[in-house]
Amino acid sequence: MLFGAGLGLPVPEEVPVVLAGLLSRAQIFRWWLALPVCVVGVLSGDVVLYWLGHHWGERVLDWRPVRCVLPREREAWLLAAYRQHGVKIIFGARHVMGFRAAAFLTAGIAHIPFWKFLGVDAAAACLGLPVSFGLAYVFADRVQSVLADVHRVERWLALTAVAAVAAWLAVWAYRRGRRA
Repeated sequence: MLFGAGLGLPVPEEVPVVLAGLLSRAQIFRWWLALPVCVVGVLSGDVVLYWLGHHWGERVLDWRPVRCVLPREREAWLLAAYRQHGVKIIFGARHVMGFRAAAFLTAGIAHIPFWKFLGVDAAAACLGLPVSFGLAYVFADRVQSVLADVHRVERWLALTAVAAVAAWLAVWAYRRGRRA
């Protein structure tokens, strides 16, 4: 799942990382194995995107799925940003879901040195992933109460939505009746 998210699938990376933290707390996974596996899963998708951009360059941009993630305008903007800011783009993109895949593919196209790319991406991943994993691990016993609260809020939101639709229909019927 993390590899797919790294390739640009619309899946937040935090979900499997948090799940790994929860399962580690439940002693289904060993935390000291689960956390490095999460980091490797995240970085592997990033490296594949970089490699595609580096080796196939502009040709990869003609693929339809790639153009969905990286339109020409975003590509031009990213290339200009890499010239001006370099690896800061990689560090920032690591933390932005919809931007990550396009930024890493463009890093390869812009021929950012691989060791710089991997070092900055790994540093950014090693800052964010352990936080999500650790919070899930520490607060795993609270998940059941949080889920109960979420379900309670969902019920109130559904009731509010039904009341809003009913009020809108009543106003609409009243106005329509006055016109006739």
